[in-house]
Amino acid sequence: MVLAERGAAGSLTRTAVSHVGFAVPDVAATAEFHRRVLGMVVHDELPAGGLRLGWGSGHHVIELVEGDKALRHYGFEVRDPDGVDGIARRLSAAGHPTTDLDPAYLDAGIGPARGIATVDPHGTGVHFHTAVERQGEATADTGRRPVKYQHITLATDDVEAVVAFFVDVVGFRISDQLDDGRFAWLRSDRDHHTLAVVNTGAGGDIDHYSYDLAEWEDFKTWCDRLTDEGVDVTWGPGRHGPGNNLFVFFDDPAGNHIELSAEMEKFHDDRATYAPRRWEPIPHTVNLWGGQLASWRKTSGSR
Repeated sequence: MVLAERGAAGSLTRTAVSHVGFAVPDVAATAEFHRRVLGMVVHDELPAGGLRLGWGSGHHVIELVEGDKALRHYGFEVRDPDGVDGIARRLSAAGHPTTDLDPAYLDAGIGPARGIATVDPHGTGVHFHTAVERQGEATADTGRRPVKYQHITLATDDVEAVVAFFVDVVGFRISDQLDDGRFAWLRSDRDHHTLAVVNTGAGGDIDHYSYDLAEWEDFKTWCDRLTDEGVDVTWGPGRHGPGNNLFVFFDDPAGNHIELSAEMEKFHDDRATYAPRRWEPIPHTVNLWGGQLASWRKTSGSR
């Protein structure tokens, strides 16, 4: 299956992930894990025991509320001129209702911050908002704390529908896909992907989310740290084909897959013309270093 770029594809070139919201069975244990392992602190306490976490200043990164494991919402910071308004117009024209984003999700906004909320094809909340402060990022030893929250990968049973929503309507572009159409990587800035979509047989959940490290040397330090903290490395270190980024994976106490990544490929759409690339759906595509896969990562082919 060839995934097409239509409509508003390429409208966004300065948009990045900003925050993600989870329901987890044990908010306190999950928050403590993020403090101990990822260096986060509590930014806000929510009613009924929920928490928002970040790196001490700037916009929050994670929201945790009590409940069965679930992805509740995910958000994007839109720095493109006319970005949020343009997305709102395109969503409305395509028949996707929007509402004003709750101001609680506009913490550390720059100027008169505003945002909109809608739902993706699986009914999960999606936020788009104007620029926010991120001064808590990129301020620590990258062997002990990530640089920033970098991308989210959605689980779905309909890659084509989710890609059409984010590419044709919202304005992302396709960087790469698997030849069978079961995995696609989408960009909205110079990074190879800020959003990816993978067919796991079910929709409305997260496959994984990722934080940036700075360089290869950080991975040795992190794998040693994770071991010292009693956290198993579940996949990697390795290097993805699409994106060419280094990676290592581990899980939080709720079972969410967390990736640490570095050296992601950059795209310069203002200087070059790119066509989406199609990769063989084999293990060596998603892990160039031998094709070893996590227990939860599947490909339709093998070679």
